[in-house]
Amino acid sequence: MNTFTKCLIKPGTPVDLNKISTSETFGWTKDKAKRRTKKNLKRIEALQELLHFENKRGLNIILQAMDTGGKDGVVRTIGQAMNPAGTRVVSFKVPTAEERAHDFLWRFEKQVPKAGEVVIFNRSHYEDVGIVRVHNLVPEATWRARYQRINDFEEKLSQPSTEMPEGTHVLKFFLHISKDEQWNRLRDRFNEPAKQWKLSESDFIERNYWDDYMKAYSEAIGKCSTKKAPWYVIPADNKWMRDLIITQVVADYLEDLNMQLPKPSVDIEALRKKYFGNEPPVPKSPSAGKSASVRKAFRP
Repeated sequence: MNTFTKCLIKPGTPVDLNKISTSETFGWTKDKAKRRTKKNLKRIEALQELLHFENKRGLNIILQAMDTGGKDGVVRTIGQAMNPAGTRVVSFKVPTAEERAHDFLWRFEKQVPKAGEVVIFNRSHYEDVGIVRVHNLVPEATWRARYQRINDFEEKLSQPSTEMPEGTHVLKFFLHISKDEQWNRLRDRFNEPAKQWKLSESDFIERNYWDDYMKAYSEAIGKCSTKKAPWYVIPADNKWMRDLIITQVVADYLEDLNMQLPKPSVDIEALRKKYFGNEPPVPKSPSAGKSASVRKAFRP
Protein backbone atom coordinates (compact mmCIF):
# COMPACT_ATOMS: atom_id res chain seq x y z
CA MET A 1 0.00 0.00 0.00
CA ASN A 2 1.73 3.18 -1.16
CA THR A 3 -1.07 5.63 -1.90
CA PHE A 4 -0.74 9.21 -0.65
CA THR A 5 2.00 8.18 1.74
CA LYS A 6 2.41 11.79 2.89
CA CYS A 7 -0.98 11.45 4.60
CA LEU A 8 -0.06 8.19 6.30
CA ILE A 9 1.16 8.44 9.89
CA LYS A 10 3.86 5.84 10.37
CA PRO A 11 3.89 3.98 13.69
CA GLY A 12 5.82 5.80 16.39
CA THR A 13 5.73 9.15 14.57
CA PRO A 14 4.93 12.18 16.76
CA VAL A 15 2.08 14.23 15.30
CA ASP A 16 1.39 17.95 15.45
CA LEU A 17 -1.78 18.71 13.53
CA ASN A 18 -0.98 22.42 13.64
CA LYS A 19 1.96 21.72 11.34
CA ILE A 20 0.00 19.64 8.82
CA SER A 21 -1.66 21.46 5.93
CA THR A 22 -5.45 21.35 5.73
CA SER A 23 -5.49 22.53 2.09
CA GLU A 24 -2.69 20.52 0.42
CA THR A 25 -3.63 19.30 -3.07
CA PHE A 26 -0.42 17.43 -3.99
CA GLY A 27 -0.59 19.02 -7.44
CA TRP A 28 -4.09 17.79 -8.27
CA THR A 29 -6.70 20.02 -9.88
CA LYS A 30 -10.37 19.83 -8.96
CA ASP A 31 -11.46 18.43 -12.34
CA LYS A 32 -8.71 15.81 -12.45
CA ALA A 33 -9.42 14.79 -8.85
CA LYS A 34 -13.13 14.37 -9.51
CA ARG A 35 -12.45 12.16 -12.54
CA ARG A 36 -10.09 9.97 -10.55
CA THR A 37 -12.55 9.75 -7.67
CA LYS A 38 -15.19 8.36 -10.06
CA LYS A 39 -12.71 5.70 -11.20
CA ASN A 40 -11.87 4.89 -7.60
CA LEU A 41 -15.54 4.42 -6.76
CA LYS A 42 -15.92 1.93 -9.60
CA ARG A 43 -12.94 0.02 -8.25
CA ILE A 44 -14.37 0.07 -4.73
CA GLU A 45 -17.70 -1.22 -6.04
CA ALA A 46 -16.06 -4.31 -7.54
CA LEU A 47 -13.69 -4.86 -4.62
CA GLN A 48 -16.36 -4.52 -1.95
CA GLU A 49 -18.43 -7.08 -3.82
CA LEU A 50 -15.42 -9.38 -3.83
CA LEU A 51 -14.88 -8.88 -0.09
CA HIS A 52 -18.54 -9.65 0.55
CA PHE A 53 -18.60 -12.91 -1.42
CA GLU A 54 -15.15 -14.04 -0.28
CA ASN A 55 -16.58 -13.79 3.27
CA LYS A 56 -13.22 -14.15 5.02
CA ARG A 57 -12.52 -10.69 6.42
CA GLY A 58 -14.08 -7.39 7.39
CA LEU A 59 -13.17 -3.75 6.85
CA ASN A 60 -13.67 -1.10 9.53
CA ILE A 61 -13.35 2.47 8.23
CA ILE A 62 -13.08 5.04 11.02
CA LEU A 63 -13.86 8.71 10.40
CA GLN A 64 -12.88 11.30 12.97
CA ALA A 65 -12.96 15.09 12.62
CA MET A 66 -13.89 18.38 14.16
CA ASP A 67 -17.49 19.53 13.61
CA THR A 68 -18.17 20.23 9.89
CA GLY A 69 -15.05 18.22 9.01
CA GLY A 70 -16.91 16.23 6.36
CA LYS A 71 -17.65 12.84 7.92
CA ASP A 72 -21.17 12.73 6.48
CA GLY A 73 -19.82 13.81 3.09
CA VAL A 74 -17.32 10.95 3.06
CA VAL A 75 -20.05 8.48 4.02
CA ARG A 76 -22.18 9.72 1.09
CA THR A 77 -19.24 9.51 -1.32
CA ILE A 78 -18.12 6.00 -0.37
CA GLY A 79 -21.73 4.92 -0.07
CA GLN A 80 -22.18 5.43 -3.81
CA ALA A 81 -19.94 2.42 -4.38
CA MET A 82 -21.05 0.18 -1.53
CA ASN A 83 -23.67 -2.56 -1.81
CA PRO A 84 -25.98 -2.07 1.21
CA ALA A 85 -26.12 -5.85 1.64
CA GLY A 86 -22.53 -5.81 2.86
CA THR A 87 -22.22 -2.36 4.42
CA ARG A 88 -23.23 -0.59 7.63
CA VAL A 89 -22.72 2.97 8.83
CA VAL A 90 -22.68 3.50 12.59
CA SER A 91 -22.85 7.03 14.02
CA PHE A 92 -21.78 7.37 17.64
CA LYS A 93 -23.39 10.13 19.68
CA VAL A 94 -23.17 11.02 23.37
CA PRO A 95 -23.14 7.71 25.29
CA THR A 96 -26.46 6.53 26.70
CA ALA A 97 -26.90 5.59 30.34
CA GLU A 98 -26.54 1.92 29.41
CA GLU A 99 -23.35 2.60 27.45
CA ARG A 100 -21.85 4.64 30.29
CA ALA A 101 -22.48 1.70 32.62
CA HIS A 102 -20.07 -0.42 30.55
CA ASP A 103 -16.41 -0.15 29.61
CA PHE A 104 -15.78 2.65 27.09
CA LEU A 105 -15.07 0.15 24.30
CA TRP A 106 -18.27 -1.84 24.84
CA ARG A 107 -20.48 0.06 22.40
CA PHE A 108 -17.83 -0.08 19.69
CA GLU A 109 -17.11 -3.77 20.12
CA LYS A 110 -20.80 -4.44 19.44
CA GLN A 111 -20.58 -2.80 16.01
CA VAL A 112 -17.39 -4.23 14.49
CA PRO A 113 -17.69 -5.90 11.06
CA LYS A 114 -18.71 -9.48 10.48
CA ALA A 115 -17.03 -11.55 7.77
CA GLY A 116 -17.62 -10.00 4.35
CA GLU A 117 -18.83 -6.71 5.79
CA VAL A 118 -17.67 -3.10 5.62
CA VAL A 119 -18.58 -0.97 8.63
CA ILE A 120 -18.00 2.78 8.66
CA PHE A 121 -17.73 4.46 12.06
CA ASN A 122 -18.90 8.08 11.99
CA ARG A 123 -17.00 9.13 15.12
CA SER A 124 -15.47 6.37 17.16
CA HIS A 125 -13.68 5.22 20.29
CA TYR A 126 -11.28 8.13 19.72
CA GLU A 127 -13.91 10.39 21.24
CA ASP A 128 -12.86 8.76 24.51
CA VAL A 129 -9.40 10.28 24.24
CA GLY A 130 -10.67 13.44 22.51
CA ILE A 131 -13.69 15.25 23.91
CA VAL A 132 -13.33 13.29 27.16
CA ARG A 133 -9.83 14.69 27.55
CA VAL A 134 -10.65 18.24 26.47
CA HIS A 135 -13.55 18.57 28.90
CA ASN A 136 -11.96 16.66 31.78
CA LEU A 137 -14.77 14.11 31.86
CA VAL A 138 -12.48 11.46 33.34
CA PRO A 139 -9.15 11.70 35.21
CA GLU A 140 -6.00 12.06 33.10
CA ALA A 141 -4.71 8.68 34.26
CA THR A 142 -7.89 7.11 32.86
CA TRP A 143 -7.78 8.58 29.37
CA ARG A 144 -4.01 8.11 29.08
CA ALA A 145 -4.42 4.38 29.77
CA ARG A 146 -6.91 4.20 26.91
CA TYR A 147 -4.27 4.61 24.19
CA GLN A 148 -2.94 1.14 24.87
CA ARG A 149 -6.45 -0.23 25.34
CA ILE A 150 -7.37 1.11 21.89
CA ASN A 151 -4.24 -0.35 20.29
CA ASP A 152 -4.97 -3.73 21.89
CA PHE A 153 -8.59 -3.59 20.70
CA GLU A 154 -7.60 -2.82 17.10
CA GLU A 155 -4.83 -5.42 17.15
CA LYS A 156 -7.31 -8.05 18.36
CA LEU A 157 -9.64 -7.15 15.47
CA SER A 158 -6.87 -7.92 12.99
CA GLN A 159 -6.34 -11.45 14.31
CA PRO A 160 -7.78 -14.45 12.40
CA SER A 161 -10.63 -16.37 13.98
CA THR A 162 -12.97 -19.18 13.04
CA GLU A 163 -15.63 -16.70 11.95
CA MET A 164 -13.11 -14.27 10.41
CA PRO A 165 -10.22 -16.26 8.84
CA GLU A 166 -8.45 -13.11 7.62
CA GLY A 167 -9.39 -10.83 10.51
CA THR A 168 -10.74 -7.28 10.33
CA HIS A 169 -8.78 -4.57 8.55
CA VAL A 170 -8.93 -1.10 10.08
CA LEU A 171 -8.40 2.15 8.17
CA LYS A 172 -8.61 5.41 10.13
CA PHE A 173 -9.06 8.85 8.58
CA PHE A 174 -8.78 12.16 10.42
CA LEU A 175 -10.47 14.80 8.26
CA HIS A 176 -8.25 17.79 8.94
CA ILE A 177 -9.88 21.18 8.39
CA SER A 178 -8.73 24.62 9.46
CA LYS A 179 -10.51 26.72 12.04
CA ASP A 180 -11.28 29.30 9.36
CA GLU A 181 -12.79 26.68 7.06
CA GLN A 182 -14.95 25.41 9.89
CA TRP A 183 -16.24 28.95 10.44
CA ASN A 184 -17.09 29.25 6.74
CA ARG A 185 -18.99 25.97 6.78
CA LEU A 186 -20.92 26.91 9.92
CA ARG A 187 -21.84 30.25 8.35
CA ASP A 188 -22.95 28.54 5.14
CA ARG A 189 -25.32 26.30 7.07
CA PHE A 190 -27.36 29.35 8.03
CA ASN A 191 -27.95 30.00 4.34
CA GLU A 192 -28.85 26.40 3.42
CA PRO A 193 -32.25 25.37 4.82
CA ALA A 194 -31.48 21.72 4.12
CA LYS A 195 -28.51 21.90 6.49
CA GLN A 196 -29.89 24.15 9.21
CA TRP A 197 -30.97 21.12 11.23
CA LYS A 198 -27.28 20.39 11.79
CA LEU A 199 -26.69 23.69 13.56
CA SER A 200 -26.14 23.69 17.29
CA GLU A 201 -24.79 26.36 19.58
CA SER A 202 -22.39 23.76 20.93
CA ASP A 203 -20.60 23.86 17.53
CA PHE A 204 -19.67 27.46 18.24
CA ILE A 205 -18.85 26.88 21.90
CA GLU A 206 -16.52 24.00 21.05
CA ARG A 207 -14.48 26.33 18.84
CA ASN A 208 -13.16 27.88 22.04
CA TYR A 209 -11.37 24.57 22.68
CA TRP A 210 -9.85 24.27 19.21
CA ASP A 211 -6.23 24.24 20.41
CA ASP A 212 -7.06 21.65 23.07
CA TYR A 213 -8.67 19.41 20.46
CA MET A 214 -5.68 19.72 18.14
CA LYS A 215 -3.40 18.71 21.00
CA ALA A 216 -5.66 15.79 22.00
CA TYR A 217 -6.06 14.41 18.46
CA SER A 218 -2.39 14.93 17.67
CA GLU A 219 -1.39 12.72 20.58
CA ALA A 220 -4.07 10.12 19.91
CA ILE A 221 -3.13 9.80 16.24
CA GLY A 222 0.56 9.59 17.05
CA LYS A 223 0.13 6.95 19.73
CA CYS A 224 -2.48 4.87 17.90
CA SER A 225 -1.28 4.69 14.30
CA THR A 226 -0.08 1.11 13.92
CA LYS A 227 0.82 -1.19 11.07
CA LYS A 228 -2.45 -3.08 11.44
CA ALA A 229 -4.60 0.02 12.00
CA PRO A 230 -2.96 3.06 10.37
CA TRP A 231 -4.10 6.66 10.68
CA TYR A 232 -4.29 8.95 7.66
CA VAL A 233 -4.49 12.71 8.20
CA ILE A 234 -6.52 14.01 5.26
CA PRO A 235 -6.29 17.65 4.12
CA ALA A 236 -10.05 18.32 4.09
CA ASP A 237 -10.53 22.02 3.40
CA ASN A 238 -11.17 21.01 -0.23
CA LYS A 239 -13.91 18.40 -0.30
CA TRP A 240 -12.84 17.12 -3.72
CA MET A 241 -9.31 16.48 -2.45
CA ARG A 242 -10.63 14.77 0.67
CA ASP A 243 -12.78 12.42 -1.43
CA LEU A 244 -9.95 11.68 -3.85
CA ILE A 245 -7.49 10.65 -1.14
CA ILE A 246 -9.92 8.51 0.83
CA THR A 247 -11.33 6.67 -2.18
CA GLN A 248 -7.81 6.09 -3.53
CA VAL A 249 -6.57 4.72 -0.21
CA VAL A 250 -9.59 2.46 0.28
CA ALA A 251 -9.48 1.14 -3.30
CA ASP A 252 -5.75 0.45 -3.25
CA TYR A 253 -5.91 -1.13 0.20
CA LEU A 254 -8.68 -3.51 -0.83
CA GLU A 255 -6.92 -4.35 -4.07
CA ASP A 256 -3.70 -5.19 -2.24
CA LEU A 257 -5.55 -7.80 -0.16
CA ASN A 258 -5.59 -10.04 -3.26
CA MET A 259 -9.07 -11.32 -2.44
CA GLN A 260 -10.48 -14.30 -4.31
CA LEU A 261 -14.01 -15.47 -5.06
CA PRO A 262 -14.98 -18.73 -3.32
CA LYS A 263 -14.39 -21.91 -5.28
CA PRO A 264 -17.54 -23.52 -6.68
CA SER A 265 -19.11 -26.11 -4.36
CA VAL A 266 -20.31 -28.18 -7.31
CA ASP A 267 -18.73 -29.82 -10.36
CA ILE A 268 -19.25 -27.02 -12.88
CA GLU A 269 -18.59 -29.10 -15.98
CA ALA A 270 -20.87 -31.91 -14.84
CA LEU A 271 -23.62 -29.44 -14.04
CA ARG A 272 -23.16 -27.68 -17.40
CA LYS A 273 -23.38 -30.97 -19.27
CA LYS A 274 -26.46 -32.08 -17.32
CA TYR A 275 -28.50 -28.98 -18.04
CA PHE A 276 -27.01 -27.56 -21.25
CA GLY A 277 -25.59 -30.65 -22.96
CA ASN A 278 -23.36 -29.76 -25.88
CA GLU A 279 -24.74 -26.26 -26.24
CA PRO A 280 -21.84 -23.85 -26.97
CA PRO A 281 -20.97 -21.36 -24.20
CA VAL A 282 -23.04 -18.17 -24.21
CA PRO A 283 -20.97 -14.99 -24.81
CA LYS A 284 -20.15 -13.16 -21.61
CA SER A 285 -22.27 -10.16 -20.65
CA PRO A 286 -20.50 -6.78 -20.44
CA SER A 287 -20.53 -6.93 -16.65
CA ALA A 288 -19.10 -10.43 -16.39
CA GLY A 289 -15.74 -10.71 -14.70
CA LYS A 290 -15.71 -7.14 -13.44
CA SER A 291 -14.25 -8.21 -10.08
CA ALA A 292 -11.41 -10.08 -11.75
CA SER A 293 -10.57 -7.19 -14.06
CA VAL A 294 -10.54 -4.52 -11.37
CA ARG A 295 -6.76 -4.81 -11.01
CA LYS A 296 -6.41 -3.38 -14.50
CA ALA A 297 -7.93 -0.10 -13.34
CA PHE A 298 -5.72 2.92 -13.75
CA ARG A 299 -3.26 3.33 -10.88
CA PRO A 300 -1.08 6.40 -10.21
